[in-house]
Amino acid sequence: MASKLEQLRAMTVVVADTGDIEAVRRLKPQDCTTNPTLILKAVQDPASGPILEEALAWARRQSGPREALVARVCDRLSVAFGAELTRIVPGRVSTEVDADLSFDTGATVAKAREIVALYEAQGIQRERILIKIASTWEGIQAAAVLQREGIDCNLTLLFHLVQAAACADAGAFLISPFVGRILDWHVKAGGGPYTPDTDPGVESVRGIYAYYKAHGIPTVVMGASFRNAGEIEALAGCDRLTISPALLDELAAADGPLPRRLSPGGGAPAPARLALDEAAFRFQLNEDPMAGEKLAEGIRGFVKDLRTLRGLVGKRLAEAQAA
Repeated sequence: MASKLEQLRAMTVVVADTGDIEAVRRLKPQDCTTNPTLILKAVQDPASGPILEEALAWARRQSGPREALVARVCDRLSVAFGAELTRIVPGRVSTEVDADLSFDTGATVAKAREIVALYEAQGIQRERILIKIASTWEGIQAAAVLQREGIDCNLTLLFHLVQAAACADAGAFLISPFVGRILDWHVKAGGGPYTPDTDPGVESVRGIYAYYKAHGIPTVVMGASFRNAGEIEALAGCDRLTISPALLDELAAADGPLPRRLSPGGGAPAPARLALDEAAFRFQLNEDPMAGEKLAEGIRGFVKDLRTLRGLVGKRLAEAQAA
């Protein structure tokens, strides 16, 4: 019998959630997603030394304020890792807009355009890239602008149906509803014990999937942020699942049948299509403590890692210029 990973690939597009280039070569996913945390980890890997050195060499030929230069180097690093990943995976690579722009629609649009331009300068067309944006109201409105320009977006840090509904209204190409972080919140709040089928993160993705399919919404649902293989198996059949290398390895080593759990037209009836404006979006998100807290926490976490990355780049750039 085929491994559970191979069975999963027969019904779901498998995506690697990593910036580890060697892991992607080994695991052969269809797509790959990155974020500031994964880029920071990748930059600190000695194997990534040449990519960092190339970006620093470019910076030494530039002029301008140090802070702006460091930010541009970080953009080049994200695109450099993404470009390398596009040479390995046959599908798309997600590259994230700076998390500290999550509440600024105009700045998010501008940064996304810069990222796409950096890719296109390397001969990588926008059809190979997804611009990853936090699912704030402002981020979703930025995605609406970008989608009209032919720049496909991946809306991340998504914890609630209202976020998914607004992303659908914006015409987002793909959403990344989180599973494990929802589970974390409920366990910390005293919930459980949970099985994969009663896992609140799994239930959230199932509900969003059912809503999209019931209303003929073409936006891709890609479950993300898994804590264990059971959560992944409980979402078998979802459009896409982005999975860490460790869990991909676990699924590759597991045998036994893996039944399809999600399919268009299956599951419980979905609610009527939501009619949302900014006030309704913010109110409904505010009504769910888990969603509001995890969205804010996720943005803070990515901003922290982005600042750490900028600090590392700034230090290395200062050392190189002083040499």
